[in-house]
Amino acid sequence: MPDTSGSSEVWFYHLTHWPLERALPPLLEKTLERGWRALVRAGSQERLSVLDQHLWSWSDESFLPHGLAGEDDAERQPVLLTTGMTNDNKADVLFVVDHAETGEIANFTRTILIFDGRDDDAVTSARAEWRRAKENDMQVSYWQQGETGGFEKKA
Repeated sequence: MPDTSGSSEVWFYHLTHWPLERALPPLLEKTLERGWRALVRAGSQERLSVLDQHLWSWSDESFLPHGLAGEDDAERQPVLLTTGMTNDNKADVLFVVDHAETGEIANFTRTILIFDGRDDDAVTSARAEWRRAKENDMQVSYWQQGETGGFEKKA
């Protein structure tokens, strides 16, 4: 069972209209605007490759600096993509996507668990993580995607 003790926040982002590729980049930009570093933990290396390629070209107006775990300068990346459990870039915010293990989250300022509402397994897993975070007296927030793609805080 993951260590969820500590004072960090856990935010749940429920995708209902957009895929992860469209929802993740703006969330990463907001993280960087706060001066925070991000670690994006995905469930497979194949998924990381897709996200890596997408983040390079997702917007003509924006640049989202990032790298992959295992690269020479991984520790210097403001956004690091990984399947591993270590925080190689000393990130403040952990993004958990695509059925990745949550792992230890107590050392992050915020953990953002993004799940697809059309995936029953992802919803079940998110509910279990919510209960676990509440049981460990963590601050939790639930954000649901609206029809225009933006997120609205529901709980």
